[in-house]
Amino acid sequence: MNKGMIIRAAVLVVALLNQILVMAGLNPLPFENEELEMGLTAVFTVAATLWNWFKNNSVTKEAKEADEYLAELKEIKKQNKQA
Repeated sequence: MNKGMIIRAAVLVVALLNQILVMAGLNPLPFENEELEMGLTAVFTVAATLWNWFKNNSVTKEAKEADEYLAELKEIKKQNKQA
């Protein structure tokens, strides 16, 4: 098993447990709805921002090398079409 699969399974178990508690009429989270909404919105915004920043920019060394390689391949393809 890889780490991602374990994390996804754990999140699913927590979500299912939370849903069962809500259906039973229990409030599993000791927060007011407004506080929860603000917190979840903040977490979602930060996560979306970081994910987009990382995915849309070549941050790692490997990504920068891949960009260079892609540019070289496009140049070769362009030259082959002109020939």
